[in-house]
Amino acid sequence: MGTSEQIDKHQRIPPFIEIMDSTLRDGEQTSGVSFLPHEKLMIARMLLRDLNVDRIEVASARVSDGEKEAVKMICRYARQIDRLESVEVLGFVDGHTSVDWLVDAGACTLNLLAKGSLRHCREQLGKTPEEHINDIKAVISYAHSKGVGVNIYLEDWSSGMKDSPEYVYQLMDSLTQLSSFGEGQVGRFMLPDTLGIMNPLQVIEYFRKMLKRYPQVHFDFHAHNDYDLAVSNSLAAALSGARGLHVTVNGLGERCGNAPLSSVQVILKDQFNAKTNINEEKMMDVSRLVESYSGIAIAPNQPIIGDNVFTQVAGVHADGDQKGGLYHNALVPERFGRKREYAMGKTSGRANIARNLQELGLELTPEQTQRVTRRITELGDRKEVVTQDDLPFIVSDVLKHDVSEDKVKLVSYQVSLAYGLKPLANVKIEINGQQYEGHSSGDGQYDAFVKAIRKIYKEYLDRTFPLLENYAVTIPPGGRTDALVQTVITWQMPDGRPLRTRGLDADQTEAAIKATIKMLNIIENDTSTRI
Repeated sequence: MGTSEQIDKHQRIPPFIEIMDSTLRDGEQTSGVSFLPHEKLMIARMLLRDLNVDRIEVASARVSDGEKEAVKMICRYARQIDRLESVEVLGFVDGHTSVDWLVDAGACTLNLLAKGSLRHCREQLGKTPEEHINDIKAVISYAHSKGVGVNIYLEDWSSGMKDSPEYVYQLMDSLTQLSSFGEGQVGRFMLPDTLGIMNPLQVIEYFRKMLKRYPQVHFDFHAHNDYDLAVSNSLAAALSGARGLHVTVNGLGERCGNAPLSSVQVILKDQFNAKTNINEEKMMDVSRLVESYSGIAIAPNQPIIGDNVFTQVAGVHADGDQKGGLYHNALVPERFGRKREYAMGKTSGRANIARNLQELGLELTPEQTQRVTRRITELGDRKEVVTQDDLPFIVSDVLKHDVSEDKVKLVSYQVSLAYGLKPLANVKIEINGQQYEGHSSGDGQYDAFVKAIRKIYKEYLDRTFPLLENYAVTIPPGGRTDALVQTVITWQMPDGRPLRTRGLDADQTEAAIKATIKMLNIIENDTSTRI
């Protein structure tokens, strides 16, 4: 029996799921996160215009003047693109205060925070259910008189259904009857798992009960991630008839956060064929913008939006992909405006590296490919991964100044660094088959190494050593600081001409030493040619 057949009539996913993003309200309750007004506007623009979410919750009423200014800016923009009704503001059961704040900010939709559990009603408000219901009705009536639409949050609804379902039903009975008496209709009832305590089976059970009693009501579900079940609970709610789901970009939110927009979107679409209005190609752009403004980094293995989720390292995966996409699934990176990458490390193998070379348009002989592979394996043993952006530099480093035989070989070296003492270097080098040793101190580790080499050339060979004119250290463009360092050294030869050599390594000193040995080999080969 297929998945769709296993879902009974109380668990059929609606043909369309409305997505409400609460990054700018609930997401901003993440510890340490506070968006500036212009940052809120930039995020709101991208959510509405590029990502095409159905609704955005942008603020809590009464918070601050800065919050009101942000709402005004967002509402002005939303009005320009005819999306003002998509902008919602959280308000409170406080008479006219929240409604007046919202109207002054230019918004027209209030998400009214009511108490969804008897415990919250009695202990936090100190009121009876009847008193609270009357207060809610008064706010709704005033909001409608000001032309403001109202949705209602039943705060702590999950606890209410566990501990006081009769209170939840009393509240719902009173509020769903408002339109029948001409007192103003509630647009949506939004059911939060405020404490993040539910599991998917409970979500299904409680939604069944709500929909059985109130079959015509539009219910949203608002998940929190305390048990790492926000995505699963959101899916369970949709399967049980919820017509809207609340999410945040990157899963921001207080404590453990809310359901991440990207994960909810792809599961709804791929696993249950649900329809949404989300433009998936823009999810990565929104995630990066929110990451930048919030200062909360996205985990590299975060599904859909993490840096590493479309990166293969194992050589067997690259080989399988070349033979028919054997390691692909429906989450193809192009769908999200990304591309599949084959990072290189000690487990890469020839297939992975050959794939990267092919994508870059680099054609190497089998022997050259083997040398590049060997070099990447050496780097992988010492550091993490090498990216495709690093590859051209590695190829150049391996192949440039290539000679049939190295006449100068570094046999061994030791550099030491101690606090309060000059760095020391001991070097053993082979030149045209003869080994020499030298040692020296210097102003730095590399300086000590070069001075030791100079001594060897002067004392044993009576030869002039080139002058170091320039020394530049960079990270290859697009590379990673924990993978490669590129050192480019410009030398002045005895005849006055310049010579530039480059070394690439995970360690800065090693990179400089490699550039130096390349220079010495060029000199020896030039000398041999002249002889």
